[in-house]
Amino acid sequence: MRGGRLELQGLRRTFGGVVATDNVSLDFAAGTLSAIIGPNGAGKTTLFHLISGRTKPTAGRVLLDGQDITGLDRQDIVRRGIGRAFQVANLFPSFTVAESLAAAILTHEGRTASLFRAFPPPDIAARAAEVMELCGLADLADVLAKHLSHGDQKLLDIALALALDPKVLLLDEPTAGMGPEERWRMIERVHRLWEARRMTLVFIEHDMDIVFRIAETVRVLRYGSVLAQGTPEEVRRNPAVIEAYLGAEHALEGGAA
Repeated sequence: MRGGRLELQGLRRTFGGVVATDNVSLDFAAGTLSAIIGPNGAGKTTLFHLISGRTKPTAGRVLLDGQDITGLDRQDIVRRGIGRAFQVANLFPSFTVAESLAAAILTHEGRTASLFRAFPPPDIAARAAEVMELCGLADLADVLAKHLSHGDQKLLDIALALALDPKVLLLDEPTAGMGPEERWRMIERVHRLWEARRMTLVFIEHDMDIVFRIAETVRVLRYGSVLAQGTPEEVRRNPAVIEAYLGAEHALEGGAA
């Protein structure tokens, strides 16, 4: 499935007197690779919750390929084409990697009865194998999800979302908790997945070296609002972003690279 166009129009979310997201309007062109950055508490994860249906907006709209999906049930949003990584240990801890992917696909397609028959059906097993190969998990097909390393669990999170053929894939800090080498291996794998599938990929990341290396476009949030957006170089040199988030030293180091 090719990428879809994701539009956010005036998204606002309040919790009591706290404004978590304030009038966020962003347009993610189909098939693009974008990063969202910003200080802790900037509203990045809340924005993902609003897009994926985990949280309903106080105001504003979310459009996928021009269709309003604001406030739809989470499963309906997934079926429309918005994918987001699962928490593996909470979903399929006693399933192998292959079984986890097969179960996700069957559930997505409303074929849960197949979970209690011959499992997995041949067509689903083939699709799971394709995703495992794409994500570099083929050698771990028979390993229980709960026995995977942290990095491989994150990869399975992504694979579970990818198995549902999303038009838009949301990744919330895919390299969190990893060492430097493992982070780069993960983000290189993510980049290869994007090149192979060309879905619209949006990721949240705190490692600026990673962001500036692979993102086509960078959006910066602060206090729930859009502070800036542009190419990595434009964002790196933006005075407001330097002052609010990057710091002059990081900006200068990046500019010299």
